[in-house]
Amino acid sequence: MTDLRITAGPFVFAARFERALAPNTCARFETMLPYRERIIHVRWSGEACWIPMGALDLGLGYENATSHPAPGQIILYPGGVSETEILLAYGAVRFASKAGQLAGNPFLTIVEGLDQLRPLGELTLERGAQPILFERR
Repeated sequence: MTDLRITAGPFVFAARFERALAPNTCARFETMLPYRERIIHVRWSGEACWIPMGALDLGLGYENATSHPAPGQIILYPGGVSETEILLAYGAVRFASKAGQLAGNPFLTIVEGLDQLRPLGELTLERGAQPILFERR
């Protein structure tokens, strides 16, 4: 089952909410749909792209937070040591900032289009920011 369509650059993915792992994060993000932003390549974390959200306070705490999301996992860092952000893993990741290792809530998993993750990451690394849209299916 899929809950969302994610269009990132020229690529399209289907994703499901991880309600059992991060119910509050899923519920909060759902209120933000459709969510349109841009992704950029990470600086510290490895093979991932991220959406910086600055000082935005989403009123969330940690829910099954991880520092090592698998390819296709999307995590939300609720802020604190570093800025609020969403991170989309496409390869090996050790989630971090200049302040050190971080952990984010795994709230979405890509279930269709996994073969397009690495090309998205490489495009973002080589060409810069890409538009991204999260919308209900």
